[in-house]
Amino acid sequence: MREILFVCTVMAMLSGCSTLPDPDPNQAWIDLHPKADTSLRAEQVDAHDWTDKRYFEVQPGSHELKVRYQFAVDPTNIGPNSETLWRDCQLSLNFKTFNAGERYELEAGSLGFQPWAKLYDQQRKVVGQAKPAGCQSA
Repeated sequence: MREILFVCTVMAMLSGCSTLPDPDPNQAWIDLHPKADTSLRAEQVDAHDWTDKRYFEVQPGSHELKVRYQFAVDPTNIGPNSETLWRDCQLSLNFKTFNAGERYELEAGSLGFQPWAKLYDQQRKVVGQAKPAGCQSA
């Protein structure tokens, strides 16, 4: 049942991609890029809830972004006779130099039970890395 709910959530998010607003040239835009078969959602900017879960748009300067990342841990990372385990994690990214008019990409993935997320600038240079802020089984 959880897998069906997860797939429906991912499909709903993908169907909304065509309706993203135009970026404001006076702000920084952060696209979210999860790995295949996962979910990455925008949650908070500077400890305030963010309403659109598909992206962030922030004033230039320093910000803390929080995202929720859901992913599957393969049975080979758990033990013999195990089933896939779904993880629901929060990650926090502090970045001091968001620039107006720039587009950034926040890409997430996992290594076994450990989630990761990296922030890339327009030249695909890694400019920040998120830290796990708590996980639970989904």
